[in-house]
Amino acid sequence: MTGMNCPDGIRRALAAHSTMTLAYTDEDGPQACAVLYASDAQAPGAADGPALYFVTATTTRHGRTLARPGARVAFTAQRDGQEWSALTGLQGRGDCRPLAEAERAAGWRIYTERFPFVAADERLRGALERTTLWELRPDWLRLIDNGQGFGHKEEWHRAAAS
Repeated sequence: MTGMNCPDGIRRALAAHSTMTLAYTDEDGPQACAVLYASDAQAPGAADGPALYFVTATTTRHGRTLARPGARVAFTAQRDGQEWSALTGLQGRGDCRPLAEAERAAGWRIYTERFPFVAADERLRGALERTTLWELRPDWLRLIDNGQGFGHKEEWHRAAAS
């Protein structure tokens, strides 16, 4: 499905998970890392499709790579320990960018609502507030849901800018 309205099944799956594996490429080749994420997928009126928010320092290998202009990533999100017959997960790719000022504040609210333990722990909150908050804006998402039949897939593509 192409267009602005991301299907409900994909939005629910994004909201149901909290860890994604980011894949990226730098000068040493392909790499992957796991990060906790929060999504605005359930927010009404996310006109440009869902956004995912995660925290990582720009001093990490993936942080340095993502800080480059036009950074692109691929990612997956799924629960561990699923049986193949009920396997449900997401695949996606999109653009990453660090957030600042008002955009960071809005993303931070979404992140701390998803992970209230961050706001509750003063030391953790302080450390993460000093770390970069990133927005991943998917332009392609695929939901795989074997619970609806083996190999069941639902896709979404962000509408091309006019």
